[in-house]
Amino acid sequence: MYFLTPKQIKMKIHVKKHSGELVPFEPNKLKHSLTKSEASEDEVDTVFQRIQPRLYDGITTRELYELAFDLLKNHRDSYAARYSLKKALRDLGPEGFYFEKWIGKLFANAGYKTVTGKTVQGHAVTHEIDVIATKGDSMLAIECKFRNDVDAKISVTTPMYFLSRVKDIKGISFSFFETPRQFTDGWLVTNAYLTSDSISFGEYYKLNMLAWDYPAHNNIKNQVDNLDLYPVTCLTNLNGMEKSLLLKNGCILVRDLVEKPNYLEYLQTAKHQKKRILIEAQELIHSPVPEEM
Repeated sequence: MYFLTPKQIKMKIHVKKHSGELVPFEPNKLKHSLTKSEASEDEVDTVFQRIQPRLYDGITTRELYELAFDLLKNHRDSYAARYSLKKALRDLGPEGFYFEKWIGKLFANAGYKTVTGKTVQGHAVTHEIDVIATKGDSMLAIECKFRNDVDAKISVTTPMYFLSRVKDIKGISFSFFETPRQFTDGWLVTNAYLTSDSISFGEYYKLNMLAWDYPAHNNIKNQVDNLDLYPVTCLTNLNGMEKSLLLKNGCILVRDLVEKPNYLEYLQTAKHQKKRILIEAQELIHSPVPEEM
């Protein structure tokens, strides 16, 4: 079988993004994303070689993703689960309620006490704060911007607006977790991308921002991979209804399911399938796989 060289592929193949924009196919970028699944070098090479014959000019990002996902899953469920992180975050929608819960878990992992969906009275107006996080003398107001669009970007008007909200609630004493305290800082968090203007504005005004790929070395995708904070929607052996049931009953992280397998009782599925779900969860967060269930 004849394979195009990486140089030939890049010259001849364009990928159609969700927006309709055509961009050159970048073999190294695909290989890097496959590597993030924790598949071995040989497994990544095998998957990449099986993708090559199915490439064509104008292939969509969705088709490319589904190809890679299916091939990784053929090797191991947990590879596909890691690879699906971006989609799994979108599955915390459709309105982003569970994304806020997941962000609360992200900050709780860093030692914060968190609460979601609270309304506070500012100097001028009332504000609904998506996540409030406290640790020591600090109290954070966290704004969560959830997006369903694959290529969505947060424009500069959002950090501008959020900065004004933080200013309006600072200097006022609130009581959360039975301790009166004031907001010390704000965080703007999104599962999407930030425009260059958003980044410039946030950095100039020292606004804390966390996005899918920002900041460079401590973004959402890196934090999840490094800390095993995968949302339960990553699991490839769950269907949409089962994911919704787990989320509805408070199982937000894969770690929650591993620590409390009784969450599986909410699912109307066979015992052997429940075991497969749990094994995938254990593998995904590098926890010992149980011999019996």
